Amino acid sequence: MRESGEGRGREDLIRQDVLDLHRLGYAQQLFREMGGFSNFAISFSIISVLTGAVLLFGYGLKLAGPIVNSVGWPVVSLFTLAVAASMAELASAYPTAGGLYFWAHRLGGRGWGWVTAWLNMLGQVTITAGIDVAAAIYLVGAVCRILGISPDLPLPLVGSLGSWSCSLVVMVLIMVPQVLINALGIRLTARLNDLSVWWHVGGVSLLVLLLGVFGRIHHPLAFAFSAVNTVNPLDASSATFADGTTGPALTVGSLVLPSPLFALVPGLVAFYRSAPIPFVFALALLQAQWTYTGYDASVHVAEETVMARLNSAWGVFLSVAVSAVVGYAMLLALTLAIPDVAATAADPYPVLHVVYANLGPLPAHLLALVIGGAMWLCGLSSITSMSRMWFAFAHDGGMPGHRFLSHVHPRWRTPVGAIVVTSVLAVAICCYSAAYFVVTSISTITLYLAYALPVYLNCRNRRPGTGEHTSRENAPWTLGRWGATVNLVALVWIGVITVLFVLPPNELVLWTMLLVAAGLVLYWRFDARQRFKGPTPADEAELRRIEAVVLRGCA
Repeated sequence: MRESGEGRGREDLIRQDVLDLHRLGYAQQLFREMGGFSNFAISFSIISVLTGAVLLFGYGLKLAGPIVNSVGWPVVSLFTLAVAASMAELASAYPTAGGLYFWAHRLGGRGWGWVTAWLNMLGQVTITAGIDVAAAIYLVGAVCRILGISPDLPLPLVGSLGSWSCSLVVMVLIMVPQVLINALGIRLTARLNDLSVWWHVGGVSLLVLLLGVFGRIHHPLAFAFSAVNTVNPLDASSATFADGTTGPALTVGSLVLPSPLFALVPGLVAFYRSAPIPFVFALALLQAQWTYTGYDASVHVAEETVMARLNSAWGVFLSVAVSAVVGYAMLLALTLAIPDVAATAADPYPVLHVVYANLGPLPAHLLALVIGGAMWLCGLSSITSMSRMWFAFAHDGGMPGHRFLSHVHPRWRTPVGAIVVTSVLAVAICCYSAAYFVVTSISTITLYLAYALPVYLNCRNRRPGTGEHTSRENAPWTLGRWGATVNLVALVWIGVITVLFVLPPNELVLWTMLLVAAGLVLYWRFDARQRFKGPTPADEAELRRIEAVVLRGCA
């Protein structure tokens, strides 16, 4: 096993990658085209500080005020780096498209692998849903600002321009080219991911420059550390029922029901009404934590990456580290230019509210378009990652329809079935939850639970005689003697955010996760346990035969 690519040609590195993949039991079916920068780029693009931090800017601001940006972002960044480092070490040891699912199976057995796979797949679909519906919501707002029209403008069939139905239509329209580009091959996708990095860095630099130099509002730095609650969490958790009364509610699509959680815990009403700052600050961390999702994408394209053992690991870690710096610069620039905290938090497009309050029409329009472009590129990358995860699990027979989902197009060498099916599911999930922040909470929790399981197994197996784990011998990218400590910090943090992000106003997430858990238990008990065998390593002759078939298809 090599630890460096110095002095070796590209073809030699690819041959070594194929041999590494063979040792893990898989054939080289996908086209290995991505370099280290492209691998980093896909995760950096999915994190996309110009998507998550922008769309949830008002969510954090209304709950805790400016301090959620100045303090909340670095706190979340630090703990997320522990998670990313734990995952990077595993990526270095097991560079496969299945990623987390394969790691959990290898370290804990087929049951662990199966649960991890389903959590990861659900998380991948919901994060893509969140990204693209966010882009749709934002683009509607940007068009309204640029053209000077009202979001309340009525439209045939979908209601108003700013309605959730209209956002779903726009979501479908922006996903069509994303799906086509992903289906037509990894080369164009990789190049657009590379472009996305510079688009994001350039976009953030432009935003910081324009607001810092030409902005009309410049608060002192102390303003960024102020804490203020402008929307009481009880109000944020309430809705109007059919009889006209208002109270804590559980909203499923257009259906508004009384909150079961508030009924089960009577003291919750008084606690939420009191809105203690530490509590609302913790709830507001969803803004930063959802932004830091999807960086497992570097793992899911490992089979398409050259020198995957190092490049996939660095892709996971550096995507978080670079996003931490770039995102903090952007959030501070926006925070110090807020015209009014309450008005900004209440605006359906809070970042646009800040931009247009500070700049003239031309630079404001430019920033609006740059941010919209970043969101589209983010969605493109997310579909790539999502489809590869589903492809890998389907390849091992892990779900109904696995033959269709694991089929690789003979010419384009992409999993077209997985790309199309998962994209349709992403739209469907938005019909279930007519609230953007609920979709983001579901994706955050499912993805981080999927991140946690293999990290836990690796940490557990570090005890002598327990089982296989990462080490200097099998992972060129290693945490060394700090591994167990970093793993433990990561696991504690994931436990904390799992509890936080199922609390109202995200109560739908709690009941959704309980239903998902019950469904998975039943599915495993009565079907998958008997049928699912997990990754089944093939011998070298069979792997070569599969690769020969793929190459003949390309010819």
